[in-house]
Amino acid sequence: MGDIRRRGAVVLGLTGLVAPLTLVLGTAPAQAASCTTQAGPYQKQVEKFLGRPVDGKQSTTDCKAIQAFQNKHGITPNIGYAGPVTWGVMDLMNKQKAVGNKPNKAGKCPTNKGRIACVNLTLQISWIQDGSKLVYGPVPVRTGRNGYETRTGLKKIYWRHIDHVSSIYNVPMPYSQFFDGGQAFHSVGLSMWNPPGSHGCVNMTTTTAKKYWSLLKNGDDVFVYGRKPGT
Repeated sequence: MGDIRRRGAVVLGLTGLVAPLTLVLGTAPAQAASCTTQAGPYQKQVEKFLGRPVDGKQSTTDCKAIQAFQNKHGITPNIGYAGPVTWGVMDLMNKQKAVGNKPNKAGKCPTNKGRIACVNLTLQISWIQDGSKLVYGPVPVRTGRNGYETRTGLKKIYWRHIDHVSSIYNVPMPYSQFFDGGQAFHSVGLSMWNPPGSHGCVNMTTTTAKKYWSLLKNGDDVFVYGRKPGT
């Protein structure tokens, strides 16, 4: 998230104009960490997810596979321990995959608004639909962490800035499309499964953010619902 600077206008009363914490602090390169020999409480589930022999016992190969997953998605500590954070990310990935091409199967996102961008906080996915027709997605997204939740409800995109930069944190927010105060869709150079989440914006990969930029415009509806795990 970030501040909003319009040409020839000053926008007042916007709250929560902050960037994702990991962007503010920077993501340090993964340090070489020692592998733990201890099996975690989710050892079998993690082994199954990674295609390892499911025996519930920690091996050197198990640890290195878990550690590689943790490094890829910015999970700390990255010592190869099959704990709740690592399994939580994997479990979310499984649930996202299970959605397939029917993200609005439960009918939570309105189908009477024409083109609309939907955000399911519970599953951390977003998609664009036109009526009941799926236009793009679903794709994984990274929403607000505990205490900085992405606000729910029906909103509208009211300002777009392709090269937006937050003056509060001096961090880039490419392809920003603001829909609620300082909350916006925008791309980040992080894994979409990087915990704990943003400071309220809906983070996307560059590919997804570019696609959203091409498919949406000012005045288009956005509907946010559900609750992000851990909030």
